[in-house]
Amino acid sequence: MKFNDGIGLSLCLAFMLSITPTLSQATPGETQTGQTLPKVNLRGLNTPNQSLAGWLGKPLLINVWASWCIPCRQEMASIIRLKQTYAGQKFNIIGISTDDYLERAQRFVTQFGLGLPNYIDQDLDLEKILGADRLPLTVLVNAQGVVLAKYYGSREWDDPEALAYIEGLFRLRLRGLRLSPSNSSGVRIFATRAN
Repeated sequence: MKFNDGIGLSLCLAFMLSITPTLSQATPGETQTGQTLPKVNLRGLNTPNQSLAGWLGKPLLINVWASWCIPCRQEMASIIRLKQTYAGQKFNIIGISTDDYLERAQRFVTQFGLGLPNYIDQDLDLEKILGADRLPLTVLVNAQGVVLAKYYGSREWDDPEALAYIEGLFRLRLRGLRLSPSNSSGVRIFATRAN
């Protein structure tokens, strides 16, 4: 194929873009950034069953994981440290497992000593609602239940940049820090799925 006239190149580029998924594509039934999470019931792993609405009133960090997910394992220690330092005071943290098997999810919770409330989503309803088409997924929700941001991939959630990001989104002051959710050049540190 010759690309001299630009038409061939344009067609080739259009084809490549049509088969490449973009960050703006939503999972069917997904609650987008800026929308309110629906009222759903959560099945407890290491905590009683509860409605997601029961977590409203304080900002909420939802970490979606699976026992087989290596990046989920990598970030879990930072989630635990974040919970031990800040959760419950200024915001809450919950975990949601997308494991098919309850025993594997319970083993993961025990292995990592997860003291934060964890739920299991065996029917994958929450996976669809949250847009967890890849893991780990961390969803930041305000006190009224509105999704502020979604972050895909493993992250050290207790490092200074992450704390600044959380602080900026939740409009909190964490342990005397007053950081901005941008670095010195003004570039946003964390990527979120665009609407």
